[in-house]
Amino acid sequence: MGDHLMNGPQEFAGLAAIVTGGASGIGLATATLLAERGARVACLDLKPDVVEPLTGFQADVGDDDSVRGAVGRAAELLGGIDILINNAGIGAQGTIEDNDDEEWRRVFEINVFGIVRVTRAVLPHLRHSARTRPGKAAIVNTCSIAATAGLPNRALYSSTKGAVLSLTRASAADLVHAGIRVNCVNPGTVDTPWVGRLLAAASDPAAERRALEARQPTGRLVTAEEVAAAIAYLASPLAGATTGIDLAVDGGMSGLRIRPRN
Repeated sequence: MGDHLMNGPQEFAGLAAIVTGGASGIGLATATLLAERGARVACLDLKPDVVEPLTGFQADVGDDDSVRGAVGRAAELLGGIDILINNAGIGAQGTIEDNDDEEWRRVFEINVFGIVRVTRAVLPHLRHSARTRPGKAAIVNTCSIAATAGLPNRALYSSTKGAVLSLTRASAADLVHAGIRVNCVNPGTVDTPWVGRLLAAASDPAAERRALEARQPTGRLVTAEEVAAAIAYLASPLAGATTGIDLAVDGGMSGLRIRPRN
């Protein structure tokens, strides 16, 4: 018991997981946490620069052949797949008027159709896991507070995340009798490389950061590690009664209505 407490929880021992977009930000934090808790983890990314115990596979979620090839190689190396974390995605800014059709298609291709492609490729492995190891198969999608709150200048991005939320719920209904749980996390503004690039492009990065921090009742950005902890909970066999939900990790943004500080 002493060793278990020293090493932390190991609820993923013996399980295999794939994390898309696993080489940076929320994906890397999630892959690292799952590995720390006992999982064998493969990271699918355009630039899969990861270190042991993680294994990287180059994959473009915008291309079905690339996805199927990477999933096949990862499944062979891992000895199957029990858990899928659909985290790969791209950002977008602008009102409904600010992006042309090509940009709308590009962002949907990655944020929505990317999840479709990876999930389709992984499902045979998850079904096998559910048959041979009941209670272990799970999918967690990275959604966003943008799916449930109207944010200014985010029409395109919010539309894709709204689709991810609906896809999560529908997939949970389709797969519940197969023994595969499907959930998503809704992060607020997370301190990731993408947000860093947004801030760098702002006319006043310091002021923009303060505005993003103030938007969340906690008064700070969410960390990638905090989102990873929520993803790990939803993916864990310990959450066996949880499916079809969206878990907010947003500093209280979705549910709290607090008075401004004096």
